[in-house]
Amino acid sequence: MQHAESRAAGLAVPLYELSGAGRSHGSGAGRVDALADVDLVIRPGELVAITGASGSGKTTLLELLGALDEPTTGVVRCMGYDLSRLRRAELVRLRREAIGFVFEQFNLIPTLTAQQNVEAAMASRPGGRRRRRAADLLETVGLPHRAGTLPCRLSGAEKQRVAIARALANGPSVLLADEPTGSLDPLTGAEILALLHRLATELRQTVVVATRRSSVAAFAPRVVTLRDGRVLEDSGVP
Repeated sequence: MQHAESRAAGLAVPLYELSGAGRSHGSGAGRVDALADVDLVIRPGELVAITGASGSGKTTLLELLGALDEPTTGVVRCMGYDLSRLRRAELVRLRREAIGFVFEQFNLIPTLTAQQNVEAAMASRPGGRRRRRAADLLETVGLPHRAGTLPCRLSGAEKQRVAIARALANGPSVLLADEPTGSLDPLTGAEILALLHRLATELRQTVVVATRRSSVAAFAPRVVTLRDGRVLEDSGVP
């Protein structure tokens, strides 16, 4: 697996290709299809919202895109790689280098400052490079003045900005955000959506957001709606 070469070829190869992808749990009469027969293509630089009611399959789809789970049917390809054919070490490397994760609850380390939280995602880099990169990313998300602040002294929106900076630390090909505004009020949530939109439009960062809120999904140029584990509508498909 050659991550750098894959990213260089990103314009020619879709970032994601899902063909008949499904994920079921249990068997026989107790089988539950969390996701079924999903065909989906996501290209580099796209901003996509995955929406639907609770239980529609959003989180399951995000887990497949994030190489956190495998489909029980069909194929999930990331940068041309069939994820089910990659070895465990290759999947770990893919998640570390090519995929950035943003969660509803921020998941910041409470004893580390904002800058240190971002640096923690780059443990293998020399200290000076980590510090410079973290400072640049906090500038990107609009928080250079909060670099030395602990999470307990940050607002919810500031915590999510730090979490986004951390997710960008290793230069991922895609940013996967699961309900990134779920813990925020509408006003501060709008600030986070504006930041994600800027990352996609100005920096050409691929962003996929899972949300149950139609008002959140509306910010994305492309919306994929799920119902009962299936794609009900995809505004990116003519």
